[in-house]
Amino acid sequence: MPKMKTNAGAKKRFSLTGTGKIKRKHAYKSHILTKKSKKRKRNLGYFANVDKSNEKSVKLLLGMK
Repeated sequence: MPKMKTNAGAKKRFSLTGTGKIKRKHAYKSHILTKKSKKRKRNLGYFANVDKSNEKSVKLLLGMK
């Protein structure tokens, strides 16, 4: 049986925490930043956890069952 391939896009976008949760970056931080407030841009810079409802599909993309 061949090895399972990880999704290259998911590999670049998600990472695991020490407790096994999946970390992700926030969207809307790449361009058109002049109209966004400082507070909003600062909070978009932090990492967030992937929601429970999406965790299963992200783990599948990362090659974890």
